[in-house]
Amino acid sequence: MNTTPQPDPKDRPARLTVGVVGAGRVGPALAASLQLAGHRPVAVSGVSDASRRRAAALLPDVPLMTPAEVLGRAELVLLTVPDDALPGLVSGLAETGAVRPGQLIVHTSGRYGARVLDPALRAGALPLALHPAMTFTGTPVDVQRLAGCSFGVTAPEELRLAAEALVIEMGGEPEWIAEDRRPLYHAALALGSNHLVTLVAQSMELLRASGVSAPDRMLGPLLGASLDNALRSGDAALTGPVARGDAGTVAAHVAELREHAPQAVAGYLAMARTTADRALAHGLLKPELAEDLLGVLAEEATATGGTSGARGTDGTSGARGTGGAADTDGSSDSPEHAEDPTGSDAPGDPGHPGDPGHPAGPGRLDGPAGPDGPGDPEDPDAPHGPEGTAGPEGDVR
Repeated sequence: MNTTPQPDPKDRPARLTVGVVGAGRVGPALAASLQLAGHRPVAVSGVSDASRRRAAALLPDVPLMTPAEVLGRAELVLLTVPDDALPGLVSGLAETGAVRPGQLIVHTSGRYGARVLDPALRAGALPLALHPAMTFTGTPVDVQRLAGCSFGVTAPEELRLAAEALVIEMGGEPEWIAEDRRPLYHAALALGSNHLVTLVAQSMELLRASGVSAPDRMLGPLLGASLDNALRSGDAALTGPVARGDAGTVAAHVAELREHAPQAVAGYLAMARTTADRALAHGLLKPELAEDLLGVLAEEATATGGTSGARGTDGTSGARGTGGAADTDGSSDSPEHAEDPTGSDAPGDPGHPGDPGHPAGPGRLDGPAGPDGPGDPEDPDAPHGPEGTAGPEGDVR
């Protein structure tokens, strides 16, 4: 056991004063994490009661100030506002002279890389894009969840090491994302995180309608196993009636949904088409079963008012809808890139047992930047970025 006294984080070299512009769910958590690494939060901006409570809980004794005042006090500034507000905020701060040469300006938007900070760069600042791929609740538990959290990092090459060092100090894992790939990176997170919440919530509603008293308890083990298998094995984890080619079962599902939950039909069909394409491309769905299945999906989509047409198993495509086409030789024009199976065999699903099969709500700006500066964040709880699974208060950037 190592009994050597460890230095106090505050005694480490190169400690920075930290400011937060936008006291949503992300900013205070990141600043609190940086504080644990020895940096010193000195100012935070936020106007709503929720943002003030969050700042008080995560950053006690740190004064609330305007964005311009935050920049005046901090060497490292976290801009944690919604994507659409970020360009205007950066321009406003630069135009009013709030940005200082040598100041580290960090934004946490998943959509943007470092280029959105060009106005600050021209003012002499050092621009960094650090996007935590994590769901945030606005509570102290967020700081713990940053341990091992991946961050999408984009910065000028000469600042890459500095950006990655900050992520590591927060307990995160830096993942380099090229500037021109940021929108695709962010779309991928939204696809996995936002849509997962929608699917789970809809599934729970349907289970309640079918008489299940505790849908969360029923779904928990199943979805946990499915997520684990999907992360381990990619498309090899696909299971269920679509992957098996059970056209009759799928038709029965759609009939029930039309009667009891018509709002769920379009989503079911879209996901079923995508699942069928991926199952075909990876040899899980037999071509001779795929034809009937795709025919059912095409007919149901037409009945719903969609434009999807049946695609034959020879790889030719009719008027398809949102699902990408897949040929039986394993090729696919689906925009997603499948993961190679690296784990166990494909899991089972209910009735077919097999192996058991997570950037927040900082605020909008109060209108465009005027001559006096960009204004305070008005709605720090406005969600943006892919929402996670941490419950109704959870947002992921």
